Amino acid sequence: MKLHTIQTGYFKLDGGAMFGIVPKSIWNRLNPADENNMCNWAMRCLLVEDGNRRILIDTGIGNKQSDKFFGYYSLNGTDSLKLSLNHAGFEFADITDVLLTHLHFDHCGGAVQWNKDKTGYEPTFPNATYHLTEAHWKHANNPNPREKPSFLQENFAPLKEKGVLNFVKENEKLTDNFTCRAVGGHTISMICPEIKFENKTIFYAADLIPSSNHIPLNYVMGYDIEPLKTMQEKAALYQKAVAENWLIYFEHDNAVECCTVAVNEKGQYGVGEMMVLDSL
Repeated sequence: MKLHTIQTGYFKLDGGAMFGIVPKSIWNRLNPADENNMCNWAMRCLLVEDGNRRILIDTGIGNKQSDKFFGYYSLNGTDSLKLSLNHAGFEFADITDVLLTHLHFDHCGGAVQWNKDKTGYEPTFPNATYHLTEAHWKHANNPNPREKPSFLQENFAPLKEKGVLNFVKENEKLTDNFTCRAVGGHTISMICPEIKFENKTIFYAADLIPSSNHIPLNYVMGYDIEPLKTMQEKAALYQKAVAENWLIYFEHDNAVECCTVAVNEKGQYGVGEMMVLDSL
């Protein structure tokens, strides 16, 4: 098995929305905001080579939205989905599977692209099967009013039209080393893959724990539909992560790729050892 970090660029989101009830006087020391209260965040995906499978987890924000749309999020950096895959030695056609943790635009925008003459859309990865849960698919197509702006039909409806979707069950294995764990605090039935790599477990945290600064239990995003459930899900995860020295892989942390979880004498959780996949 081989793992490849796939950087797709950076974008900005409101710091208060990202840290929920945590006061700005605290979170601003962790990820300083600009004059508009916006903080910079990564869109870091992961490519898993396991046997003859090349599984890409999430696809970033993509490039097919309008300049006005992208202007809201101040896209920055020189990374892109294509460049990062090319740097790892792959083309879009080499990907066999795309695991979409959920269908918010910053996680699935790169799953679909314009066709050649820009008259319609097509799957970005022509030879891939796209995986997510059926419960989340139904939710994305019938969202609550609060989440509706995050679900853009052009990012995922073409996958159904082209017949490339596969609905996985919670805890289903894509390979012997790749398990689809599901959580529901951030959005309905979001997948957080659990990957066995050599003698380690790597947990792709998606938006359950968007950054290392969100490890404390009460550091929960304002975007979450059930924040108390998120806290419960984090607490259950940490029991195993601490006991078995798991690595948590962060999709949105602009500096830390992955780390272990530490617990202090008061039972409070925090960042343990910080690592990058290249060092494993």
